[in-house]
Amino acid sequence: MNAARRAGTPVRRGPGTLFTRARQLCAARRERMDDRGSGAGAVIIFALLFLSLSAFVIDGGMSISKRERAADIAEQAARFAAQDIDRECLYTNCGEDGPINYENCDARVKTFAREMGMSGPDIAATHCINPTAAQVEVEVQLTYDPVFTGMFYGGSVTVKGRSVAENLVG
Repeated sequence: MNAARRAGTPVRRGPGTLFTRARQLCAARRERMDDRGSGAGAVIIFALLFLSLSAFVIDGGMSISKRERAADIAEQAARFAAQDIDRECLYTNCGEDGPINYENCDARVKTFAREMGMSGPDIAATHCINPTAAQVEVEVQLTYDPVFTGMFYGGSVTVKGRSVAENLVG
């Protein structure tokens, strides 16, 4: 073989030579490493990103809505409790602007919460805060289950609303 090379004659290599084998390996590798399926990972990542962002938008909107509802119910419950005035004192002109029967505040607020269709634990947590004959302050609790983020954060979310009402006679 060395003699043939020295003489200048080309050496023929058969089909099993190193060069042919390398070409076959490269072709097989190209077939295995084509572009099919390369975008699937990106699609999965963007789908998860989209779902997580939409979950926060939907549950964030629900949280705002429930907070507004709790504040609205607290305002109405405070008004309902403040309407329970001491009529005898009002008729005898005892000098005050229609004093509120603040001793009944919790009972009236819980009655109003029942009429609004609130759940049992929320009714139990709804109460008056330091009521006086001049004004009542009510705190309302609402509990709700988030649509998406409840799976990650574990369960229900509690929101509270607070409002003050006073009775003025005019």
